Amino acid sequence: MIQGFITLRWLDVLDILLVAFLLYQLYQLVKGTAAIRIFIGILIIIIAWKVTEVLQMELVSNILGQFIGIGAIAVIVIFQQELRRFLVFIANNSIFRGKRRRHLFNFNFLSDNNVEAELNAHVIAVACQRMSIDKTGALMVFPGKTDLSNYIETGTKINAEASASLLESIFFHNSPLHDGAVIFKHNRIAAAGCVLPLSESKTLPQKYGLRHRAAVGITEISDAVALVISEERGTISIIARGRIDPIKKTDVIEDRLKEALGLE
Repeated sequence: MIQGFITLRWLDVLDILLVAFLLYQLYQLVKGTAAIRIFIGILIIIIAWKVTEVLQMELVSNILGQFIGIGAIAVIVIFQQELRRFLVFIANNSIFRGKRRRHLFNFNFLSDNNVEAELNAHVIAVACQRMSIDKTGALMVFPGKTDLSNYIETGTKINAEASASLLESIFFHNSPLHDGAVIFKHNRIAAAGCVLPLSESKTLPQKYGLRHRAAVGITEISDAVALVISEERGTISIIARGRIDPIKKTDVIEDRLKEALGLE
């Protein structure tokens, strides 16, 4: 036990470290978004509240305590998207999962979509190589454990086995479905022309357009992995957990996709 201005037990130290870890993870989620200033403001108020408690400033402490109690409801409303992302982060890293991910972007092997057993990464890689050469813009989403049915409903149901020619046809510039996302289910294309939520992150470089922002957005609120081909540059990127991972050589697309999906 450490003696000083206040009594501090080792359990208190552990408590502080756990709270600090949670606050850090929340900060990582709101960093670069419009919510960061609100987050910092709330953090300052909480610190001030605790300081006034330690200093036994009862009147100020009670006022701040009441303010925080009422503000908790407002926080839930303001930070809906960030809280959802935080809960997805906890779910994706839970110790209760049957199998830990071998790579940063791996899928859960217990996923209902059973990506590991059925997804044909070679077909997707071939389509990406061709579309990259032609500079055909594309956005493909591979769900993990998170249910994406709501987003599938926004598109046109396809329910067809994935093939390079079909993907090229969907994303062909004059196709009515080329602007939306293709969402997979097993080794089948569930729907095309799907509308995805756009990321509100302020840290994304301006060179990234709506496809990249949509890919980042869907991977921020779910454990899905997205694959994007830039219409302007023909570059290919894999996105997971809101992070863009460019693929510089087209001959490694299949390997990189398998790694991202945990197929190796």
